[in-house]
Amino acid sequence: MIEIIPSISIIGGKVVRLAQGNYKNQTEYSKSPIDIAKKFEDHGIKKVHVIDLDGTKKGRVVNYDALGLICGYTDLKVDFGGGVNTDGDIGKVFEFGADSVTVGSLAIKNKSLFSSWIISYGRQKITLSADALNGKIQIRGWQTKTETDLFEHIDFYYNRSIQYVKCSDVAKDGLLEGPAFPIYKDIIAKFPSIKLLASGGISSIDDIKKLDEIGAYGAIIGRAYYENKISLKEISDYISN
Repeated sequence: MIEIIPSISIIGGKVVRLAQGNYKNQTEYSKSPIDIAKKFEDHGIKKVHVIDLDGTKKGRVVNYDALGLICGYTDLKVDFGGGVNTDGDIGKVFEFGADSVTVGSLAIKNKSLFSSWIISYGRQKITLSADALNGKIQIRGWQTKTETDLFEHIDFYYNRSIQYVKCSDVAKDGLLEGPAFPIYKDIIAKFPSIKLLASGGISSIDDIKKLDEIGAYGAIIGRAYYENKISLKEISDYISN
Protein backbone atom coordinates (compact mmCIF):
# COMPACT_ATOMS: atom_id res chain seq x y z
CA MET A 1 0.00 0.00 0.00
CA ILE A 2 1.11 3.53 -0.76
CA GLU A 3 2.61 5.48 2.14
CA ILE A 4 0.86 8.77 2.94
CA ILE A 5 3.41 11.36 4.04
CA PRO A 6 2.14 14.77 5.20
CA SER A 7 4.44 17.71 4.64
CA ILE A 8 5.27 20.42 7.14
CA SER A 9 6.68 23.47 5.35
CA ILE A 10 8.38 25.97 7.64
CA ILE A 11 9.19 29.67 7.31
CA GLY A 12 10.28 31.59 10.40
CA GLY A 13 9.40 28.63 12.61
CA LYS A 14 5.77 28.62 11.41
CA VAL A 15 3.89 26.15 9.23
CA VAL A 16 3.05 27.64 5.84
CA ARG A 17 2.21 26.63 2.29
CA LEU A 18 3.32 28.20 -0.95
CA ALA A 19 1.51 28.03 -4.29
CA GLN A 20 3.80 26.92 -7.13
CA GLY A 21 6.83 27.73 -4.98
CA ASN A 22 6.03 31.45 -4.87
CA TYR A 23 7.31 32.91 -1.59
CA LYS A 24 5.07 35.94 -2.12
CA ASN A 25 2.03 33.68 -2.21
CA GLN A 26 2.17 31.98 1.17
CA THR A 27 -0.50 31.02 3.68
CA GLU A 28 0.26 30.52 7.35
CA TYR A 29 -1.51 27.53 8.93
CA SER A 30 0.10 27.18 12.35
CA LYS A 31 2.67 28.81 14.59
CA SER A 32 3.67 25.39 15.96
CA PRO A 33 5.16 22.67 13.74
CA ILE A 34 5.33 20.29 16.70
CA ASP A 35 1.58 20.57 17.32
CA ILE A 36 0.90 19.70 13.69
CA ALA A 37 3.33 16.78 13.86
CA LYS A 38 1.66 15.39 16.99
CA LYS A 39 -1.74 15.48 15.28
CA PHE A 40 -0.36 13.41 12.44
CA GLU A 41 1.19 10.92 14.85
CA ASP A 42 -2.06 10.61 16.80
CA HIS A 43 -3.80 9.46 13.61
CA GLY A 44 -1.41 6.64 12.84
CA ILE A 45 0.91 8.45 10.47
CA LYS A 46 4.49 7.18 10.72
CA LYS A 47 6.43 9.64 8.59
CA VAL A 48 6.42 13.35 7.75
CA HIS A 49 8.25 15.41 5.16
CA VAL A 50 9.65 18.58 6.76
CA ILE A 51 10.64 21.36 4.36
CA ASP A 52 12.85 24.21 5.54
CA LEU A 53 11.66 26.89 3.12
CA ASP A 54 13.99 29.47 4.68
CA GLY A 55 16.86 27.07 4.09
CA THR A 56 15.78 26.34 0.54
CA LYS A 57 15.85 30.05 -0.29
CA LYS A 58 19.10 30.82 1.52
CA GLY A 59 21.00 27.72 0.45
CA ARG A 60 21.71 26.59 4.02
CA VAL A 61 19.62 24.90 6.70
CA VAL A 62 17.87 27.39 8.99
CA ASN A 63 15.08 25.67 10.95
CA TYR A 64 17.09 23.17 12.99
CA ASP A 65 15.05 23.95 16.10
CA ALA A 66 11.76 22.85 14.52
CA LEU A 67 13.42 19.67 13.25
CA GLY A 68 14.81 18.92 16.70
CA LEU A 69 11.44 19.45 18.39
CA ILE A 70 9.57 17.15 16.01
CA CYS A 71 12.22 14.44 16.30
CA GLY A 72 12.53 14.86 20.05
CA TYR A 73 8.86 14.93 21.00
CA THR A 74 7.33 12.45 18.53
CA ASP A 75 8.21 9.00 17.24
CA LEU A 76 7.65 10.12 13.66
CA LYS A 77 10.26 9.38 11.05
CA VAL A 78 11.25 12.74 9.61
CA ASP A 79 12.39 13.20 6.05
CA PHE A 80 14.03 16.64 5.95
CA GLY A 81 14.71 18.89 2.99
CA GLY A 82 15.73 22.47 2.35
CA GLY A 83 19.20 23.99 2.24
CA VAL A 84 21.18 20.78 2.64
CA ASN A 85 24.22 21.56 0.50
CA THR A 86 27.36 20.56 2.42
CA ASP A 87 28.76 17.65 4.41
CA GLY A 88 28.27 19.81 7.49
CA ASP A 89 24.61 20.43 6.66
CA ILE A 90 23.70 16.79 6.21
CA GLY A 91 25.66 15.70 9.26
CA LYS A 92 23.90 18.24 11.45
CA VAL A 93 20.46 17.37 10.06
CA PHE A 94 21.01 13.74 11.03
CA GLU A 95 22.34 14.82 14.44
CA PHE A 96 19.08 16.73 15.04
CA GLY A 97 17.17 13.50 14.47
CA ALA A 98 16.15 13.30 10.80
CA ASP A 99 15.64 9.76 9.54
CA SER A 100 16.32 10.69 5.93
CA VAL A 101 17.21 13.71 3.81
CA THR A 102 15.73 14.98 0.54
CA VAL A 103 18.10 16.93 -1.69
CA GLY A 104 17.36 18.89 -4.86
CA SER A 105 19.70 21.77 -5.65
CA LEU A 106 22.95 20.02 -4.76
CA ALA A 107 22.08 17.10 -7.02
CA ILE A 108 22.28 19.57 -9.92
CA LYS A 109 25.17 21.74 -8.71
CA ASN A 110 27.52 19.10 -7.31
CA LYS A 111 26.75 15.66 -8.68
CA SER A 112 29.87 14.04 -7.26
CA LEU A 113 29.11 15.14 -3.69
CA PHE A 114 25.47 14.08 -3.86
CA SER A 115 26.47 10.74 -5.39
CA SER A 116 28.94 10.23 -2.54
CA TRP A 117 26.13 10.71 0.00
CA ILE A 118 24.15 7.86 -1.55
CA ILE A 119 27.14 5.63 -0.85
CA SER A 120 28.14 7.11 2.53
CA TYR A 121 24.70 7.27 4.14
CA GLY A 122 22.96 4.51 2.20
CA ARG A 123 20.08 4.40 -0.27
CA GLN A 124 17.50 4.35 2.53
CA LYS A 125 18.65 7.72 3.86
CA ILE A 126 18.93 9.85 0.71
CA THR A 127 16.06 10.98 -1.52
CA LEU A 128 16.53 12.78 -4.82
CA SER A 129 14.18 15.73 -5.21
CA ALA A 130 13.41 16.01 -8.92
CA ASP A 131 10.97 18.89 -9.29
CA ALA A 132 10.24 20.11 -12.78
CA LEU A 133 8.34 22.67 -14.83
CA ASN A 134 7.64 21.76 -18.45
CA GLY A 135 10.01 18.83 -18.13
CA LYS A 136 12.97 20.88 -16.88
CA ILE A 137 14.37 20.65 -13.35
CA GLN A 138 13.92 23.65 -11.05
CA ILE A 139 16.01 24.21 -7.92
CA ARG A 140 16.42 26.58 -4.95
CA GLY A 141 12.79 26.24 -3.96
CA TRP A 142 11.84 26.45 -7.64
CA GLN A 143 13.29 29.95 -7.84
CA THR A 144 15.99 28.86 -10.29
CA LYS A 145 15.33 27.25 -13.66
CA THR A 146 17.72 24.79 -15.26
CA GLU A 147 17.92 23.20 -18.69
CA THR A 148 18.27 19.73 -17.19
CA ASP A 149 15.70 17.25 -18.46
CA LEU A 150 13.68 15.53 -15.73
CA PHE A 151 14.15 12.01 -17.06
CA GLU A 152 17.85 12.47 -17.83
CA HIS A 153 18.33 13.76 -14.29
CA ILE A 154 16.63 10.76 -12.73
CA ASP A 155 18.49 8.40 -15.07
CA PHE A 156 21.88 9.81 -13.98
CA TYR A 157 21.20 8.91 -10.35
CA TYR A 158 19.31 5.72 -11.21
CA ASN A 159 22.61 4.52 -12.59
CA ARG A 160 24.21 5.48 -9.27
CA SER A 161 21.80 3.38 -7.21
CA ILE A 162 19.33 6.05 -6.06
CA GLN A 163 16.27 4.34 -4.62
CA TYR A 164 13.94 7.15 -3.49
CA VAL A 165 12.87 9.94 -5.84
CA LYS A 166 10.46 12.72 -4.91
CA CYS A 167 8.93 14.36 -7.94
CA SER A 168 6.76 17.47 -8.13
CA ASP A 169 5.22 19.06 -11.20
CA VAL A 170 5.73 22.71 -10.24
CA ALA A 171 2.79 23.76 -12.40
CA LYS A 172 0.43 21.73 -10.20
CA ASP A 173 1.86 22.35 -6.74
CA GLY A 174 -0.48 23.95 -4.23
CA LEU A 175 -3.34 24.30 -6.70
CA LEU A 176 -5.37 21.23 -5.65
CA GLU A 177 -5.99 20.33 -9.30
CA GLY A 178 -4.76 16.74 -9.17
CA PRO A 179 -1.29 15.17 -9.48
CA ALA A 180 0.78 14.79 -12.64
CA PHE A 181 -0.33 11.19 -13.26
CA PRO A 182 1.17 10.87 -16.79
CA ILE A 183 4.62 11.97 -15.59
CA TYR A 184 4.52 9.58 -12.64
CA LYS A 185 3.43 6.67 -14.86
CA ASP A 186 6.36 7.35 -17.20
CA ILE A 187 8.85 7.52 -14.32
CA ILE A 188 7.59 4.25 -12.85
CA ALA A 189 7.71 2.55 -16.27
CA LYS A 190 11.23 3.76 -17.13
CA PHE A 191 12.76 3.27 -13.69
CA PRO A 192 11.03 0.20 -12.23
CA SER A 193 13.20 -0.17 -9.13
CA ILE A 194 12.69 3.43 -7.98
CA LYS A 195 10.41 4.17 -5.05
CA LEU A 196 8.54 7.21 -6.32
CA LEU A 197 7.22 9.82 -3.91
CA ALA A 198 4.54 11.81 -5.72
CA SER A 199 4.17 15.40 -4.61
CA GLY A 200 2.08 18.34 -5.78
CA GLY A 201 -1.54 18.76 -6.76
CA ILE A 202 -3.00 16.01 -4.57
CA SER A 203 -6.53 17.17 -3.75
CA SER A 204 -8.44 14.16 -2.41
CA ILE A 205 -8.18 10.65 -1.06
CA ASP A 206 -9.20 9.48 -4.56
CA ASP A 207 -6.00 11.04 -5.95
CA ILE A 208 -4.04 8.99 -3.44
CA LYS A 209 -5.90 5.82 -4.47
CA LYS A 210 -5.02 6.50 -8.12
CA LEU A 211 -1.37 7.04 -7.22
CA ASP A 212 -1.47 3.74 -5.35
CA GLU A 213 -2.95 2.03 -8.42
CA ILE A 214 -0.22 3.28 -10.77
CA GLY A 215 2.50 2.09 -8.43
CA ALA A 216 3.72 5.17 -6.58
CA TYR A 217 5.53 4.30 -3.37
CA GLY A 218 4.42 7.38 -1.45
CA ALA A 219 2.12 10.39 -1.65
CA ILE A 220 3.26 13.64 -0.07
CA ILE A 221 0.28 15.78 0.87
CA GLY A 222 0.23 19.40 1.98
CA ARG A 223 -2.41 21.94 1.14
CA ALA A 224 -5.11 19.28 0.73
CA TYR A 225 -4.84 18.52 4.43
CA TYR A 226 -4.38 22.08 5.62
CA GLU A 227 -7.44 23.24 3.69
CA ASN A 228 -9.61 20.29 4.75
CA LYS A 229 -9.76 18.52 1.39
CA ILE A 230 -8.33 15.39 3.02
CA SER A 231 -9.10 14.73 6.68
CA LEU A 232 -6.93 12.94 9.20
CA LYS A 233 -9.78 10.44 9.62
CA GLU A 234 -9.69 9.64 5.90
CA ILE A 235 -5.94 9.13 6.11
CA SER A 236 -6.30 6.98 9.22
CA ASP A 237 -9.02 4.86 7.63
CA TYR A 238 -6.98 4.40 4.44
CA ILE A 239 -3.89 3.37 6.40
CA SER A 240 -5.85 0.85 8.47
CA ASN A 241 -7.55 -0.84 5.49
